[in-house]
Amino acid sequence: METRKLYYEDCHLYSFAAQVISCTQEGKVWQVVLDATAFYPEGGGQAWDLGTLGGAQVLAVRERAGRIFHECSAPLTVGKTVQGTVDKLRRQDLAQQHTGEHIVSGLLHRRFGGQNTGFHVGAQVMEVDFDCILTPEDVAWLEQEANRVVWENLPVVSWYPSPEELPAVPYRRKRDLNWPVRIVQIGQVDCCACCGVHAGSTGEVGVIKILSCGKFHQGVRLEMVCGGRALRYLSALFTQNRQISQALSAKPLETGAAVLAMKEALAAEKFRAAALEKRVFARIAGDYAGQEVAVCFEEGLSGGGLRELAQAMQAQGVGLAAVFSGQEGDYGFCLLGGAEQAGAVCRALTGRFHGRGGGRGGACQGRIPAKKAEILAFFAEK
Repeated sequence: METRKLYYEDCHLYSFAAQVISCTQEGKVWQVVLDATAFYPEGGGQAWDLGTLGGAQVLAVRERAGRIFHECSAPLTVGKTVQGTVDKLRRQDLAQQHTGEHIVSGLLHRRFGGQNTGFHVGAQVMEVDFDCILTPEDVAWLEQEANRVVWENLPVVSWYPSPEELPAVPYRRKRDLNWPVRIVQIGQVDCCACCGVHAGSTGEVGVIKILSCGKFHQGVRLEMVCGGRALRYLSALFTQNRQISQALSAKPLETGAAVLAMKEALAAEKFRAAALEKRVFARIAGDYAGQEVAVCFEEGLSGGGLRELAQAMQAQGVGLAAVFSGQEGDYGFCLLGGAEQAGAVCRALTGRFHGRGGGRGGACQGRIPAKKAEILAFFAEK
């Protein structure tokens, strides 16, 4: 006997009573079959419902040959009528995402002729793949039109056409399907063969926000959020933007321009600082002019800074420039000199202090867990 699918009869049914037909243990869980259920099983790109059944937790729901199996945390008595409660917030979230996908896919198909080739609702965002290319202007139009459909609060209707009626139904991505085929229609926006659970009307979707559009195979992948997810996402963006607004003393709708201005100012300061750094390096290098082996310690140098100071020292006639920066027990270094000399010193240095480093062409960089006095003693031996 097939399970009566209450979730198709009423998408807003979250509590119901049904009789237990069978209950079999599989490992640490029990597979329960009812005569009717409002729990949607996994399928059509949509995850299963969660909730409780007769006091047991429903951990997963799957369909096999028309029968719905509820994976439960405890056994239920066969023949007994039990109360089922579907996790309403989870169902509403999944229905919002799924219905939003229908709206976007239907609009895209009608406007650009593209087909939906993939659909996945993740924990945070929904991914929808299409076999066509979209420009930024196309995506902007798609989002605007999708939300217009939401605001129109169109009914989401589903039905099973007869075998004779089915060929005449203009559903999206039409292909030969085994009857019975469930058709879901949203006004003139979308008509699609689908086995999922949707909202009762487009207004329940709330809002649709397209987060990104990137090339995927021969088409594009859209990242989207709908309903409650969209509200949470936009609220998080607002919080972040408010912090930026306060930090930059800019109005909330002017933070982008403020960030660009700061970026330009920062680039100018970096250019100025680089010029000053070169002058400072040249003065430091002058103190080591002509030395065969020069060991220099300077605070706060990056990897690039280490190398630039070593180059400045070589410009002053230093044979082997050894520059170190860091703190006691953790120094980054750069060695510049003859190819064989720099390589040999690097191997000896990292071997002595169990550090890491390497290079080629007379330039070596790395890091050693050593103290300043230990490093100076090492070079005093050379």
